[in-house]
Amino acid sequence: MFQSPVSRRQMLGRMAAGIGMVGLGGMLGAPVRALGMNPAASGQNPNLRPKAKRVIFLFLNGGPSHVDTFDPKPALAKYEGQAPSGDLYKKAKGTFLPSPLSFNRYGQGGSVISESLPNLAGVADDLCVIRSMHTDVPNHEPALVQMHTGVLQPTRPSMGSWALYGLGTENENLPGYVVLRPSPKTVVGPALWSNGFLPAQYQAASVITRDMQVDKLLANIHNPRFGYEKQREQVDLLHALNRHHLDQRPGGSELEAQIQTMETAYRMQIEATDAFDVGKETEATREAYGKSKFGQSCLLARRLAERGVRFTTVYYTSDKDNQPWDTHQNHYKRHADLCADADQAAAALIRDLRQRGLLDETLVVISGEFGRTPYAEVRKEGNADVKNLGRDHHHTAFSTVLAGGGVRGGTAFGASDELGMHAVENPVHVHDLHATMFHLLGIDHEQLTYRYSGRDFRLTDVHGHVVKDVIA
Repeated sequence: MFQSPVSRRQMLGRMAAGIGMVGLGGMLGAPVRALGMNPAASGQNPNLRPKAKRVIFLFLNGGPSHVDTFDPKPALAKYEGQAPSGDLYKKAKGTFLPSPLSFNRYGQGGSVISESLPNLAGVADDLCVIRSMHTDVPNHEPALVQMHTGVLQPTRPSMGSWALYGLGTENENLPGYVVLRPSPKTVVGPALWSNGFLPAQYQAASVITRDMQVDKLLANIHNPRFGYEKQREQVDLLHALNRHHLDQRPGGSELEAQIQTMETAYRMQIEATDAFDVGKETEATREAYGKSKFGQSCLLARRLAERGVRFTTVYYTSDKDNQPWDTHQNHYKRHADLCADADQAAAALIRDLRQRGLLDETLVVISGEFGRTPYAEVRKEGNADVKNLGRDHHHTAFSTVLAGGGVRGGTAFGASDELGMHAVENPVHVHDLHATMFHLLGIDHEQLTYRYSGRDFRLTDVHGHVVKDVIA
């Protein structure tokens, strides 16, 4: 019992030496403990058996071209030079553009993959390619938000936050949801990994990976003045004050999250220093992933996965020009550059997880927010130079790749039409992808709800069906 407590503001002001450690917690968001108390979690739902424990989402922001990667369309050659028809494409200035890339069958399942992805072709039997993905709009911002949160406008919780809400984390010394991004200028930004209206402890920890040195990844990881024992005393005192404050104001999720954040920040000084240090990997392993920011981030994602981090998202940006997969011009030159390190890193991650016995329990998802048009985009009137042609945004058909975590490897599911314009066979909406991902985690997407503003919300809202044919 405190007779005359000082305010939290005063106490923090007097404990300036501990601010570095507290700041670390704030910088990393609000890591969670192993809560997992939602009834939709598999542990409390006997009808669901999880096939995956965690997710690594390799997000190729900008939109890779499906007709140049996993969805070959030889019929485009027949229509080359013809303009697309239909109201949706009446503004197109270009004509159908066949891919100059060759496609071959790989693995025992005979998966068809472009020559631009030789490393993923080498793990073809681990891949399940959904060729019938579609989303609602062809604009980056709303499509990005929908892929991450299920809706077109910001403020809803991200799928990583929903996963934490349902299952909690397996490691109390690390954040349960981590976002690895090479630049602070990620399109849309924090709304993609926000906890939205979920309690604050489900917010992601966002880490900038442009410099992979631990002291750059995790600023203020060590207290410059006090050792762990002295900091323990400080944290305990702050906890007592905050708990006293919280007892007088029940339901304060922000304060509860901050209490957990400071505790995790204290413990992270040891574990995070090890987990985030890719320099502890062998040179051969680092080379296998590639030395690009994306490659080393994928390696870091594997290190986090084996330490129990529930959900990790890795964003792609090209080392060469800091650009995403938004190839409006010079498509084939840029496509080759973009594929080079992304292909190497993604395949290395899948191989590495398999070799360590982690692939079966880790769902790897590789996707953009949409695909690219099967026809050319000509940005300058009269410029038909094939070397400079681009491909525009395309949302009515694109490809998403799943690996590990209980999916059927060596398979392709669904199909777009002969030109790659529309998903026509077993179409899979983003809602269906989310429902399937959560099913693999052992979560019933229809039961994982949170009451806010007078009604129950869920990631898939009133939509979404589990795509059972992609599950092993």
